Amino acid sequence: MSIAKNIAALRAALPAGVTLVAVSKTRPADDVMEAWRAGQLDFGENRPQEMAAKQAALAALPSPPVGIRWHQIGHLQTNKVRLIIPFVAMIHSVDSARLACEISRRAVEAGRVVDVLLEILVAREESKEGWAWDELLAWLDGGQCRSLAGVRFRGVMGVATFTDDESMVRAEFEALAAMHAELRERFFGAQFDTLSMGMSDDYPLALDAGSTMVRIGSMIFGRRF
Repeated sequence: MSIAKNIAALRAALPAGVTLVAVSKTRPADDVMEAWRAGQLDFGENRPQEMAAKQAALAALPSPPVGIRWHQIGHLQTNKVRLIIPFVAMIHSVDSARLACEISRRAVEAGRVVDVLLEILVAREESKEGWAWDELLAWLDGGQCRSLAGVRFRGVMGVATFTDDESMVRAEFEALAAMHAELRERFFGAQFDTLSMGMSDDYPLALDAGSTMVRIGSMIFGRRF
């Protein structure tokens, strides 16, 4: 099926209120345009350099797309924050105090407040990124997050273990949902409304656990080779 048909099928399957982020990493700007013409506005990228290049290429078109919201979903190094801070809509992968502080600093310099998600480690894989739960609670209890004028904490993000064991994946998503609820209650309140979890291979399980934002790539653009 075409990109447009894939997006339509996904939208029909998602519950009301769930945001679809089309993961456009490694895909050309033309694919982003095709998805945009089908009504898709939220796009996720792993590498800030690639995101910045696509954003610039699309902005330079004679009729540039309007309303695109770029999401940084991959690991973000502090020295790359400057590349995306002028335009990024949401950064999903805030996995350290140092990164949160750098995003805030750069955002203030740019006259912006950037929406961010706290990435929490729930997967049982060493390759996955994210806060350890105890470390995150200690940082939040310390109160430093309240001084970061350039960021707005909107929720959490996590990636489940890559496995065929659905019970493990379900348990990890349920754990992340419980962490999200606790952080919202203890620290952030109503603005902490985003639970970003679920990708092409496991998004139905994430939806069952309460995901409000899914990150789908191959089901929209096809498998990467």
